[in-house]
Amino acid sequence: MPRSRKTWTEKMCAKPPHTVVLDKAFAGVPQGARLLISSPQEIDAFVRTLPPGRSLPIQQLRRELAARHGADAACPVSTSLFLRIVAEHAFERLQAGDDICHIAPVWRVIEPDSPLMRKLSFDVRWITERRQLEGLPA
Repeated sequence: MPRSRKTWTEKMCAKPPHTVVLDKAFAGVPQGARLLISSPQEIDAFVRTLPPGRSLPIQQLRRELAARHGADAACPVSTSLFLRIVAEHAFERLQAGDDICHIAPVWRVIEPDSPLMRKLSFDVRWITERRQLEGLPA
């Protein structure tokens, strides 16, 4: 019997953030570096702190998260994965009737032409429209 797919809400509940010391270089991070593995909950909370009209590239998001944990870098793979979970969860909540002010404003971090945008289940127009409403580059 195949197992049922988790909802985006279920995927939001992941291991808490933690750091690892790399025994070999990974994704541009050198051997011996402390690498942060964040969590969807942490990324959701961080994105919610961004005020309207302020965007933050994912690379800067990674740097700021790493600094909060005293890490040398945040994992680019897991950060992108967790940001996707946050974005899909936000859109899922919006589709379920939640008010836009109650979801994480992922449009402040996800740029319409980013590789991550191509992986999302919803149309790029939603991100573009939200960014335009806040005067962000679309």
